[in-house]
Amino acid sequence: MINVIINGALGHMGRILKSKIEEQEDMQIAALVDAAFDNEGKGPSEFCSLVELQESLSDITKKVDTDVDSVDTQSTSNIIIDFSNAAGTENLLEFATDNRIPLLIATTGQSDDQRKLISESAETIPIFYSGNMSLGVALLADLVRQAVAAFPTADVEIIETHHVRKVDAPSGTAILLANAAKESRPELSENVGRSGMCKREQNEIGISSVRRGNIVGIHEVIISTDTQSITLKHEAHDRGLFADGAIDAARFLVSQSPGLYDMKSIISK
Repeated sequence: MINVIINGALGHMGRILKSKIEEQEDMQIAALVDAAFDNEGKGPSEFCSLVELQESLSDITKKVDTDVDSVDTQSTSNIIIDFSNAAGTENLLEFATDNRIPLLIATTGQSDDQRKLISESAETIPIFYSGNMSLGVALLADLVRQAVAAFPTADVEIIETHHVRKVDAPSGTAILLANAAKESRPELSENVGRSGMCKREQNEIGISSVRRGNIVGIHEVIISTDTQSITLKHEAHDRGLFADGAIDAARFLVSQSPGLYDMKSIISK
């Protein structure tokens, strides 16, 4: 049995993940954590019948019912799935490494320093970190690597579209796709939100961000030469796909040694 601690449980994705985990035969929820929760009151009604909702990860060992063995930190069946906010990355990593709990980070917007800390923490525990939890996006990234390698002088442009509530731009997925292109052509560099009076450089990856309506996520990568173009596109229709990807990744991660993993680790296994 995989005991799951959901960090960011009150958020939209946290609620979807909670619902989907309850449908799994090999998973159960060990703890629900969200910084937005007021410890003085009670959690939303859909949470009350399961386990107590906590305000911070540090409250878990003190308050969570241990009937599900949620605080047996030596058990590889425990995992934290984070759908919270990049602002809490340092505390999240500290708790996970101190307690030797595998960690799945499904948030985006981390700074360079935070990403460095994630890599360092992966020397102690297995960490799954991806700008997008969709298997389809992982396959898209693989196709981008192949297409960019096949057309070594082509122009590469990325257009990402999300709902108006998304706070980071470019999206973590756009960065993931740009990094996939750079694996085939290391000389490429990103030009985010092109503006001003300047021509396009040969080795730039143009990244454009669109925010409108309630779009879950659309990512297009355009590889163009003077004579032809290839457009690779992924469109997310329902946010549930990210929870499904997180569940698949959690099953993968609990059996891994310390290290840094991503969706490419799953499709290549």
